[in-house]
Amino acid sequence: MYHLLLTACLAAEPATCAERLLPAPSPLTREECETGAEARAASWLATHPDLAGRGTRCAATDSLPALTLSEVVPGVLVHEGTPAMPDRTNRGAIANLGVVIGQDAIAVIDAGASRAEAEALFAAIRLRSPLPIRALILTHMHPDHSFGADLFREAGAEVLGAPKLAAGIESRAAAWLQSYPPQVGTEALLGTRPVPPDRGVAGERIDLGDATLHLRAEATAHTDNDLTVFHAESGTLFTGDLVFNGLLPTLDGSLTGWLGWLDESRPEVRRIVAGHGPAPLPWPSGAAATRGYLDRLRTDIRAAIAAGQPMSEAIRQSHPQDAARWQGYYVSHPRNASAAYAELEWE
Repeated sequence: MYHLLLTACLAAEPATCAERLLPAPSPLTREECETGAEARAASWLATHPDLAGRGTRCAATDSLPALTLSEVVPGVLVHEGTPAMPDRTNRGAIANLGVVIGQDAIAVIDAGASRAEAEALFAAIRLRSPLPIRALILTHMHPDHSFGADLFREAGAEVLGAPKLAAGIESRAAAWLQSYPPQVGTEALLGTRPVPPDRGVAGERIDLGDATLHLRAEATAHTDNDLTVFHAESGTLFTGDLVFNGLLPTLDGSLTGWLGWLDESRPEVRRIVAGHGPAPLPWPSGAAATRGYLDRLRTDIRAAIAAGQPMSEAIRQSHPQDAARWQGYYVSHPRNASAAYAELEWE
């Protein structure tokens, strides 16, 4: 199996270059890859006016950079991101990414923080299977989960998300493209474009052939566009960022709604894959730390409001035990407290 690689450089910074993988929906021989390579590269560059091409080559799958995939159960695989805040060392690759391989097709759950990470996930999938990638399922809008989506669309996948995902991405894309490169590095994002899903789904069943996925859009919690993915055969639930493990939960939706989601009974779930940190985790105990942090946050902010404290004072309160347990605590906790205050002061 061969893949077309294009050397692409920033038109405004010609010294900043990287090879970009241009995927094909079905496996290619070397001859098929080389035939029409220039036309494929020109077509791709036409959709990336900020880039200039510097030649192409075809490479075998086993020569490509590939992410590590660990098997949760047969046919269900996870790549664990680095449970840390995005920076130039981890290049934003901090989220857990899922792959479900059925008898007939493949589904991917979250696309990573950049096109480069998505390419490495695609290579890892192709090392295991030549089956068509039918769907890319985005659990929510945040860049560490969604920025690689374009790659999988080019590979033939339908990009799915919650009904409000498109609006969430479109309203924030411009701001992310300003704030994200300084965090993770311009080169890390070369060729990356935030794109909305092809279709929003409130609930859907995907049959991959001996593997069934149930998609469910959740009420506003971590964000207003959270979507969970349940692998029925194994009882494995991909929660996205409705559960964190190691990296501090971040509130971009509703604290009350999030705690409500965590309180739901799910007897069909045996294990979960959280959005961040080692996976899998048992359910419901694997979500206890997330729930404990959010419950303390609610208690603290309610007490601050009752005492008449202004938001500027309430967000300075911290818990040393939480700071010791969670990565990114001192960066994200004040933001969480601010969002919680804005929500709870209207109770």
